[in-house]
Amino acid sequence: MPSSVPSSLNNWWCNTDTEYGFVGFSYEVTACQSLTTLKKEFLDITQSFSGRYVRLYGFCDQSGFYNDVIDAAWNAGVGVHALIWFGWDGDDKWETRRNELLGILHSNSKGKFVTRALQFGSEPLYDNVLSAGDLTTQVKNAQTNLSSLHIPVTISEMAYGYQEDDGSLNLMDTIDLIDAHMLPFFSTKASVASKSWSIVLTDLNYFIDNGQNKKIYLTENGWPSTTYSGVEPNSPSAVADVKNEQDYYKLLDDNCGYFKSVAGGGVGWFAHIYSDNQEPGYGIYDTDGNLKFPFIPKTSC
Repeated sequence: MPSSVPSSLNNWWCNTDTEYGFVGFSYEVTACQSLTTLKKEFLDITQSFSGRYVRLYGFCDQSGFYNDVIDAAWNAGVGVHALIWFGWDGDDKWETRRNELLGILHSNSKGKFVTRALQFGSEPLYDNVLSAGDLTTQVKNAQTNLSSLHIPVTISEMAYGYQEDDGSLNLMDTIDLIDAHMLPFFSTKASVASKSWSIVLTDLNYFIDNGQNKKIYLTENGWPSTTYSGVEPNSPSAVADVKNEQDYYKLLDDNCGYFKSVAGGGVGWFAHIYSDNQEPGYGIYDTDGNLKFPFIPKTSC
């Protein structure tokens, strides 16, 4: 990062054509990590894995927390896919989270220089927290609010969520980029990760066919190393273990050339998630802070 905050975003972000293959990690913030921890782990994402971005997951309702995220991201030189968390309780706390985040993006001079996108999520269509029409309105309002900051707005959702709501194509028309979920372990056709490419393509093709050449990121994207309540397969053949978690990311690496070729700037993918302390079974690190397997994902090909 420069020694002082620039006056303009002109030529700030890399061309999205260069953002294919591995781009970073989903990172759960429900623990309301300290600034020290955020700085340490964001630096690890860049230095150990060449990650460009952190995609936030979950929520921290501690006042001003996103200021710490901005500081840590600036310090590490990573961009952030920020997220307004709905949750599953049907309450209106998301509105407070939205207002807090929008306020910080305007008040923190570094905010627009690290915030690559604002997401409404996670999986709001699938969870029926808002109709596609109401969600479209929220996206449009946020786009207007952030127009002077030039921060794109989208939702964080899987293909099935869009397919559930007849109004979702209007929403697809409205979002600025596509932050897609890719979790083939839950497919009724799942077996082992190394054989899941056809499942990945089926969902990815939905976004390609309907996304009007918008940039695509796979934001909530992985294969669990264990099962538990809420993370259970829909196929009796699906296998959850560390080998399959590793094999899933190898599958993505093996198809780097395809991701590079997709119209709209290619497909960039995040690993879900940074640590098993954040989301059991999905972490690249285990609960003791050890790598579960060698992870050197391709950032170009």
